[in-house]
Amino acid sequence: MKEFAPPPPRADGRVNLVGLSRDDLEAEVAKAGLERFRARQLWHWIYHRGATDFAVMSTLAKPVREKLADLYVIDRPTAVKDLKSEDGTRKWLARMPDGQEIETVHIPEEDRGTLCVSSQVGCTLTCRFCHTGTQRLVRNLDATEIVGQVMLARDHLDEWPAPPDGRMLSNIVMMGMGEPLFNYANVAKALKIVMDGEGIAISKRRITLSTSGVVPMMRQCGDELGVNLAVSLHAVNDELRDRIVPLNRKYPIKELMQACRDYPGLSNARRITFEYVMLKGVNDSLADARELVRLLRGIPAKINLIPFNYWPGAPFECSTDEQITKFANFVNNAGYASPVRTPRGRDILAACGQLKSESTKPTAQARIAALEAHKALQAEYAAQVAEKEAVLAATGTL
Repeated sequence: MKEFAPPPPRADGRVNLVGLSRDDLEAEVAKAGLERFRARQLWHWIYHRGATDFAVMSTLAKPVREKLADLYVIDRPTAVKDLKSEDGTRKWLARMPDGQEIETVHIPEEDRGTLCVSSQVGCTLTCRFCHTGTQRLVRNLDATEIVGQVMLARDHLDEWPAPPDGRMLSNIVMMGMGEPLFNYANVAKALKIVMDGEGIAISKRRITLSTSGVVPMMRQCGDELGVNLAVSLHAVNDELRDRIVPLNRKYPIKELMQACRDYPGLSNARRITFEYVMLKGVNDSLADARELVRLLRGIPAKINLIPFNYWPGAPFECSTDEQITKFANFVNNAGYASPVRTPRGRDILAACGQLKSESTKPTAQARIAALEAHKALQAEYAAQVAEKEAVLAATGTL
């Protein structure tokens, strides 16, 4: 997988503490000349209390807070748009410090609140039914930006610190923009932070990672994270899946099904979810339903049937309600739960397969100009720091 450049450092030289693991935080406080236990205090304030300003960290002495503010920030992505659907679904267009944008969606339900989190700016997979797939991959999100989406949502839901029960944000699905297993290192680091019981504390049982079938990474995901797995299947033979999910040409259905059977921790109590978007006249026949049942034989599974959500220029139509019902009944009668997902947020293009931002990959000339501007700001900041240190040294307060 080709590496895509992470966002550049801040122009003022300060480090963002969001997205840092416990070990990372310990390394930073040591670098700052502070005691090791300060990392535990920072973890609590950042990931449990949701603090964005060192000044509110009342368990830290004032000189420590001031030193931290000189060296660090606690930033999230900026919500440049906050759209609310008539059904209560909420979508944020989140802008990163380098100007790139992604979309994050909160779906409230009676017994839970699910946040759909993005892992990349754009996507490399070009699945033909997915709006995100029409946007070229710009870059991977780093752990800061992935965790930052969760924190941004909790900011807007006014959920710091989280209540012990009845959370408005109780579940996470890595089903937003991008393929999570093509950005595994950053996704894994972010999810470990989210799952930490002394911070955001969302259990791995409430986190689902959705993949289009990156076979080599599936076992590692199960071994290291233990989260629920969802597989975007959408077709029951290689000929069709090659066309609508091009990744299938590299990892065909037979290999994908074996990787599912081998997924660590798989059991009747912990099933794989297979996502299947219903495309009129394409994959919705009873013959397709019959083959789907045959494919999944022996795999503890459930099937989420997803009515196709239209987006501008989409080359497909949604299957009729009647055909979806026939398909679902056949699969149900064969012993596999096959709920039909109720479309949420269609009116704000927040439903499954509708996410997209206007971010584009910068030209080489633009990247050079941005780098030169960044260097100039860094030099200016370094001069300001040197001047400040000289004054403090002269007055004996350094």
